[in-house]
Amino acid sequence: MQGAPSFSGDAVRAGEFNLRYTGLICSVAALGGLLFGYDWVVIGGAKPFYEAFFGLHTTYQIGWANSCALLGCLLGSILSGSVSGRFGRKRLLLLSALIFGISSLLTGLSTTFVAFVTWRIMGGVAIGIASNVSPTYIAEVSPAPWRGRLVSLNQMTIVVGILLAQIVNWLIADRVPENATEAMIRASWNGQAGWRLMFEVVAIPSLLFFVSAFFVPESPRWLISNGKENEARAVFMKIGGSAYALQAVDDVGSAAAAEAKFAQSHARRGFLFSRNLRRVLLIGVVLAVLQQWSGINVLFNYAEEIYKQAGYSVNGILFNIVITGTINLLFTLLAIRTVDKWGRRSLMLMGCCSIAASHVLIGSCYLAGISGLPLLLATLLTIGSYAMSLAPVTWVIIAEIFPLRVRSEGVAISVSALWIASFLLTFTFPLLNAALGAGGTFFLYASICAAGFAFVYFLVSETKGRSLEEIEQSLLAE
Repeated sequence: MQGAPSFSGDAVRAGEFNLRYTGLICSVAALGGLLFGYDWVVIGGAKPFYEAFFGLHTTYQIGWANSCALLGCLLGSILSGSVSGRFGRKRLLLLSALIFGISSLLTGLSTTFVAFVTWRIMGGVAIGIASNVSPTYIAEVSPAPWRGRLVSLNQMTIVVGILLAQIVNWLIADRVPENATEAMIRASWNGQAGWRLMFEVVAIPSLLFFVSAFFVPESPRWLISNGKENEARAVFMKIGGSAYALQAVDDVGSAAAAEAKFAQSHARRGFLFSRNLRRVLLIGVVLAVLQQWSGINVLFNYAEEIYKQAGYSVNGILFNIVITGTINLLFTLLAIRTVDKWGRRSLMLMGCCSIAASHVLIGSCYLAGISGLPLLLATLLTIGSYAMSLAPVTWVIIAEIFPLRVRSEGVAISVSALWIASFLLTFTFPLLNAALGAGGTFFLYASICAAGFAFVYFLVSETKGRSLEEIEQSLLAE
C-alpha cells in the first residue's frame, strides 16, 4: 500500500528519546503484570490451608476453588476490549488496580466458600483487564527501537509477581509439619490467618499501582483516534522531542486515514474480520493458544504433583518451585535484552524448538523412571526456554500486529483465546496424565510445539524496529 510511513527511518534515528520518562510510564503500566503474576500463583501456596478452613473435600469443590479465577480472567479480557477502545487505556489501568486491591482484601477476609469464590473471580477480572491493557498501553507509547524490550517489561513484572508469590508461599508453608492432619492445619496460624495474608499482600502493590496510574498520560495513539491530536502531540514530545512528535502524529494520522478507507471497503463484513485482518487475527489467536498449549504452565500449576512423582518431599517441592521462579526471572531478563536485537520471529522459532526438545527430555525421564536432579534440570531447561521466547514475545506480537482502529478488540479476542486455552490445558492435564502417563503427555506437548514452529515459520513476519503504523500498513497491503 502506498503512503507507508517512514517512522522507523531517519526521523527515529535522529530522535532524542527520553528513555527515562518512557521507561517510567511503561513501568507503571507493567505493575498490572506484577499483580497478575502474584494473584495468579498465590493460590497454589494457600491451597492446603483454605481447603482445610472451608472443609473442601470433593473434586468439584477443590477444582472450582482452584480454577474459578479463570472465569474472571475471560470476563475481564472480553470487557476490556470494548471499554478500552471507548474510555481509553489509562482508565482501564486504574480500574484493574482498584479491582486487584478490593478483591485481594475481600478474598482474605472471606468467611464462606461462596464469598471466597466470588472475590477470586473478581480478582480474575482484574487479571483479564491487566493482561489486555498493560501490554497494549506500553506498545502504544514505546518508540519502535525500544518497543520489544519495553513490552517484555510487562512479562518481567509478571514473572517477578510469580516469584514473589512462590517465595511468600514457601516461607509460610515451611512452618507446617510434614505429617500435619487437616484438623491441625485448620487450627494452625496458617489455617486461620496465614492463607488470608497470602492474598491480602496484593493490596500493597495494588495501591501503588492505583496512585501511580493517575500520573501516567493517556496513550497518544488512543488520543489521536479520538480526535485529541494536541494532547497526543504533547505526550509524544515528552517521549522523543518536537521532531519525533511531529513525525509520530503525522504517521498515526496517515495510518488512521488509511484504516478508515480500508474499513469502508469492507464495511459489510466488518473491519476486524476482513480478508487481510482475518490472517492477523488468526496469528494473534494461534500464538496466544500456543503460549499455553506449549504445556509450560503445567509445570507451574501442577509443580507439586510433578516433583512429588520425582521423589521430592514437601519442603523440597516448595524449594524447587522457588528455583523454577528464579530461572523464569533470569531468562525473562535475557529476553528483554535480546528481543529488539534478535527479533520476535527468531526468538519464537528458537523457543518452539527448545521447549519441544525439553519436553522430550522430561517425557523420557518419566518413561525411564529417572527422577531427582535430571528431571529437575530438564524442567528448568523448559522454563528457561519458555521465559526467553513464548512467554514475553507472544505479548509483544499481539500488542503490535492489530491496527489502531481495532487494536483493543483484536488484543481482547487473542487474550480471551489465551485464557480459554489456559483453562483447557489445566483441566485436561490430569486426564491426559491418567490416559497417556506423564511421559506420553509431555511428548504430546512437544508435538504441539513442533506444530507451533511450522506456524511461526510460514505465517509470522518479523516486526522488530518497525513502527506500529508501518506494521499496520504492510498487513493491510497483503
